[in-house]
Amino acid sequence: MPQAASWTGTPSIKGSTEPIRMALLTFSLVGLQFTWGIEMTYCTPYLLQLGLTKSKTSLVWIAGPLSGLVMGPVVGVLADNSKSKYGRRRPFMIGGAIVVSMGLLVLGWTAEIVGFFIPESELRRLVTITLAVLSIYLVDFAINAIQSSCRSLIVDTLPIPKQQKGSAWASRMIAIGHLAGYGVSTIDLLKIFGTTLGDSQFKQCCVIAAAALLTSVGVTSWAVDERILISSRDADVKSGVLKLVGKILSTVWHLPDRIRAICWVQFWSWIGWFPFLFYSTTWVGETYFRYTPEASIADSTDPLGDIGRIGSLSLLIFSIVTFVGSVLLPFVVRSPENEAKSGQRNFTPRPPPAIAPLATFLNDAKPDLLTSWMLSHIIFAGAMFLAPFARSLHMATVLVSICGIPWALACWAPFAYLGIEVNRMTAPSTILANGSSYRRLPTPSDDFSSPAPSPSFLRLNHLDRDVDDDEDPDSSTGETAGIYLGILNLFTTLPQFVGTFISMIVFEILEPGKHPELHKGENVDGEGKEDMVKKVTEGPNAIAVCLFIGAVSAVGAAYATGRMKGMYRRP
Repeated sequence: MPQAASWTGTPSIKGSTEPIRMALLTFSLVGLQFTWGIEMTYCTPYLLQLGLTKSKTSLVWIAGPLSGLVMGPVVGVLADNSKSKYGRRRPFMIGGAIVVSMGLLVLGWTAEIVGFFIPESELRRLVTITLAVLSIYLVDFAINAIQSSCRSLIVDTLPIPKQQKGSAWASRMIAIGHLAGYGVSTIDLLKIFGTTLGDSQFKQCCVIAAAALLTSVGVTSWAVDERILISSRDADVKSGVLKLVGKILSTVWHLPDRIRAICWVQFWSWIGWFPFLFYSTTWVGETYFRYTPEASIADSTDPLGDIGRIGSLSLLIFSIVTFVGSVLLPFVVRSPENEAKSGQRNFTPRPPPAIAPLATFLNDAKPDLLTSWMLSHIIFAGAMFLAPFARSLHMATVLVSICGIPWALACWAPFAYLGIEVNRMTAPSTILANGSSYRRLPTPSDDFSSPAPSPSFLRLNHLDRDVDDDEDPDSSTGETAGIYLGILNLFTTLPQFVGTFISMIVFEILEPGKHPELHKGENVDGEGKEDMVKKVTEGPNAIAVCLFIGAVSAVGAAYATGRMKGMYRRP
């Protein structure tokens, strides 16, 4: 008989109340998303300022999908089998945060670092671009390692009934990180800090992002104690790189039907999200300078900062909408746990008789999470179909803001469903080092809080091994959470390759050559700057065309979500 995995210790989260514990568990995502926001706001105009064309810049952003393709499943498998005394996830989170912080500082001071070794010349420019691109790759690879571990930590720690709530809290923290990142980007930091943190907006944002990431990851790592893996299942024993790759490929090939459906919805939706997340700041800024007669970025002393601040204002509103949605949606959307249990309902307090009919009506009128997810794809598609027709900063801002609700659901729904499915598969097969089975005992009032010696800790109950596991549908081990979340990350990153290829073609056709406003120089590929600006502004905006193509893919995501609904209707 195959040997089951064995563990020592119990997961726990500091905090006296459930909201505090949930916030501490997911707090690392604030710094993570703050860093993403700074990168997505400034790196595209930064690379254009260095002299890259838009088509070449799109190739640089292949770092995102490439890092997700590699780091997601690989870190997932390595962490799943890690026997570190500090836990399976936290060492990867802390190590990744340190690497990202170093990469951000190098990225912000690329020109100074290269200038220290190489005098002014064409070689210096090329080396500066190369170091900037390598820094972006380093940051993206390390961020994906952190993200995979943060998400797996949530699945590891929470029981099945709390997976939706955990994902909802993660969505809120992501929204807060977005809000903070874009909020900081809209402020003229030089007026506040002077040159203490750097002599440009971009440098100061890099410093703040590094500090925010280290702080948030440190808080979660301090607040959460993990179980320690003593021995893996026989089937999971590591035997080199080939075994690692083989395990990933085998798992992808034999995905359960529902997890496969989740992954395909993620695939189609992210073809649409890729251009939005990476280019929307630049698109809003370009729309402003293209259609506002009195605006001229050519007269700016910091064009990179100006584009970033103008674009970030719309994304700040987008983040506010996302945050409000992430807070309110869980109250008006039915739990996926209810859907998965074929009509069974979780315990809810009986309302007073006077309002019982109204309460029953409102509860029955709640849309399920899958329906809400499907509608979010349609809303996103509708907004992005209008992107090529935006002729003012206000219209571009409205279109970006509308996407806040779909983004809140994109950060919530796939992880909620995947967490439920993973824990359903792994719960019965895990034992502890002392021979006890690992279970959760839900209570009607608060199944998150278990009896424990200290009220400031959440701990998991441990019962006798001879208890029938089938009687406990709410058990949670998250034993294979890392690899399945890594595979979901594959289906998040593969469409970004598609998006990169589409963007490269569109940019090469519609806006070839260096950016006429951001690039420093009198001539742009042999043409006068005024002629080049006129040529670019008279044609369709290339980024808007990419957003339009992404909307088509979002329609496909809505169709795939509708098919997934059919799976949850089956008995």
